[in-house]
Amino acid sequence: MATETGSVKMFFFPFVGGGHQIPMIDTARVFTSHGATSTIIATPSHALNFQKLVTRDQNSGIPITIHTLPAEIPNITGPNIDTTVLLQPLRTFLLSHLPDCIVIDMFHPWASDVVDELQIPRIVFTGTGCFPRCVYGNIRKYIDIESMSSDYEPFVVPNLPHKVELTKSQLSIFARNPSKFPDRMKNVEDKSFGTIINSFYELEPEYADYTRKEIWKKVWIVGPVSLCNRSLEDKTQRGKSSTIDEQGCLKWLNSKEPSSVIYVSFGSMVRLPPKQLMEIAYGLEASGKSFVWVVREILKSEKNKEEEDERWLPEGFEERMKESNRGLIVRGWAPQLLILEHGAIGGFLTHCGWNSTLEAVCAGVPMVTWPLMAEQFSNEKLVTDVLMIGVQVGSREWSGFGEEWKEVVGREKVEIAVKKLMEESEEAAEMRVRVKKIAESGKRAVEEGGTSYQDVDALIRELKERKVNGQD
Repeated sequence: MATETGSVKMFFFPFVGGGHQIPMIDTARVFTSHGATSTIIATPSHALNFQKLVTRDQNSGIPITIHTLPAEIPNITGPNIDTTVLLQPLRTFLLSHLPDCIVIDMFHPWASDVVDELQIPRIVFTGTGCFPRCVYGNIRKYIDIESMSSDYEPFVVPNLPHKVELTKSQLSIFARNPSKFPDRMKNVEDKSFGTIINSFYELEPEYADYTRKEIWKKVWIVGPVSLCNRSLEDKTQRGKSSTIDEQGCLKWLNSKEPSSVIYVSFGSMVRLPPKQLMEIAYGLEASGKSFVWVVREILKSEKNKEEEDERWLPEGFEERMKESNRGLIVRGWAPQLLILEHGAIGGFLTHCGWNSTLEAVCAGVPMVTWPLMAEQFSNEKLVTDVLMIGVQVGSREWSGFGEEWKEVVGREKVEIAVKKLMEESEEAAEMRVRVKKIAESGKRAVEEGGTSYQDVDALIRELKERKVNGQD
């Protein structure tokens, strides 16, 4: 239901990757549910990923639209995609359609100049939570990473509410070489109207307070935005089209005992090499636990790039899993929300991307953490060391987009971590109790009167007041 905060016109300009695009589409839908009029700006090909969601909202009378820019960008993955080809189409559109604000993804840094030139209130969408921002902010502020001699010697991040240990090997190339790569986020945020964060206060209260006090001037914490997807259609049509029959998947899960299946997925951008997939398969089989395993693209080495069917599963693995009814392999895209919320799911082996982390928390599912890149190693620390709702698999190397794979985690580590999470023990039981309590607080946060609900209303109210007072 729309609130009484009034109608304002908000534009949303998401990045093209699933990990940033999906939550911003959810965010646009959240603001329309509070009375704003939302327009999502996208390229024609990327708009197809969420057209059905938006059309269904429109048919329900919800004021949300898509504007497609007359341009396309290269079909490659990673945050370093050059989207500047959209600069002139965006500027042309904004010149004739001035909104009350525009929410821009952090990976469109060039858009800041265009928006600021037109004096449109610009809000930054980061795609991460408060905790990782505090961790990396304090690393930059207090630690000389470039002078560290060891890649694997743990160091404690100073001045945080909890003890957070990382190694240089777990940091991105940007964090390891700050003199070569200035803090792009800081530059984007300096002149912004504020920042929207997909999180909820109760998940990371000390870090939400720290973020507001030490890092950003204005912050609205509005999540978990994935909870706006309430219907079966919302959950199955979120992101790309599923490559598995949803009903068949649900039927398979229905045949399993409660909390007996582990869901395995490494997000929308990660490509694992065959040798790592092989170790995962051996580890899952040795664990004796049932699983749903999502495998997207496979990372091939330079010498094997031309090979179409490089072996990545043990001989007879799929046949054994099918005969024992123990495993389901999804090649491509899976309806993650639908799977995580099923009662048979008892754990999530995850790369610790922020969206996956939040979605697991909201479903009340504890995690086996396997960070790989971006801010995922800090997300792991939040899950395992602060919230204590996960088990580390033991990865130590940051692997960037398109880089040669640096570390193969062995089958024994996979087996041990899966068993530790999925088998009955006091520690596992306590994790389940904790994550279910956090899930309930996440649901309350987006309900009327909740902390995130209030932050959404507060931003709309501020934009409305600015509009009424003629501040441009």
